Amino acid sequence: MKVILLQDSKDLGKKGSVVSVSDGYARNFLLPRKVAIPATENNMRNLQEDHRREELKAGRLLNEARFQAGALNDATVTVRAKAGETGRLFGSVTSKDVADAIQAAYKLAIDKRRIEVEESVKTIGLYRATLKLHQEVEVSINVKVVAEEDRS
Repeated sequence: MKVILLQDSKDLGKKGSVVSVSDGYARNFLLPRKVAIPATENNMRNLQEDHRREELKAGRLLNEARFQAGALNDATVTVRAKAGETGRLFGSVTSKDVADAIQAAYKLAIDKRRIEVEESVKTIGLYRATLKLHQEVEVSINVKVVAEEDRS
């Protein structure tokens, strides 16, 4: 019996693949546990439509990442942080601070998990950060850390 897998299985294959299994295994294990569905014509058409939709979504995400990379290529963002007299920060600048600075300066929402600062930011100065916008799209930006003025 041919079935379409609804989830990854280390023994059978990846989600969406069509595999042949014995009738009893499909009827008694895979189908009741919703691990697979029968590979009927209708289900195969739905599977192809899902693949097409996934490809369109992946293309859209890649185009969006390329647009963001074009806007941010070698850009400089300024992060204000509290610092002492010697230029040492009270704390450190995190990827969330960099994401907030990008949002404020360029109106682009970048997930903080996609930002990698090359070194620990604990003093005032200029640093490099890498943004991994997509599997295929990566861009470097400058992060300028300046002291926050005391407003008291």
